[in-house]
Amino acid sequence: MKLPFIIYLLSLSFLSYGQEIVIPKGYELLAETEGDLDKDQICEKVLVFETSEPSEYGNIREIQVLKFSNGQWTIWRKSCNAILKNQEGGIMGDPFEEISIENGILTIGFSGGSSWKWFYKDKYRFQNDEFELIGHTSIFGKLCEYWANFDFNISTGKIIYKKEYEDCENDQDIYKTEAEEFYYKGLKINLNNRNLDKVKLTTPKYQEDLYL
Repeated sequence: MKLPFIIYLLSLSFLSYGQEIVIPKGYELLAETEGDLDKDQICEKVLVFETSEPSEYGNIREIQVLKFSNGQWTIWRKSCNAILKNQEGGIMGDPFEEISIENGILTIGFSGGSSWKWFYKDKYRFQNDEFELIGHTSIFGKLCEYWANFDFNISTGKIIYKKEYEDCENDQDIYKTEAEEFYYKGLKINLNNRNLDKVKLTTPKYQEDLYL
């Protein structure tokens, strides 16, 4: 009888810095990571939860950034818009892949699709008192059709776009490549307003529509 009770307790909380963090009722922990996000030499903790609040494409997901202060973890920043829901990945299923922190940058990765597949990563930096989206990298395509790579340094405005066409029937992997670089500045996206509106950009040379 003791083992199920212990497992139940472990599902509700976990330990870090000697302080118990209780998972809110109705929440399921999907991922966690730690790292210094505001250059104060103290690690923050980032948690991704699935909530019990329904939406069109599955339950709403919440990302929380916690700070350790006065012997306890407290919520510093949070958003219910930055994490895709479990039905937004198409036939491939849940699109959420990972969160990580490196050199003060919070990276969140997703993937989805069917025969046509997509992958993307968002990069956030804490600046101007919020987590601003500073970079976006995505890949979209289908085997034996084409693969398009879209890399957007939002801080500088520089966009690198490359599209490689494949022809598998004639044993020719890549038979045509389109590539261009251009700039788009002034975009303001953060952890709170991410995914509220789709941003559409059109490449000047090949007139390709890009979305983020």
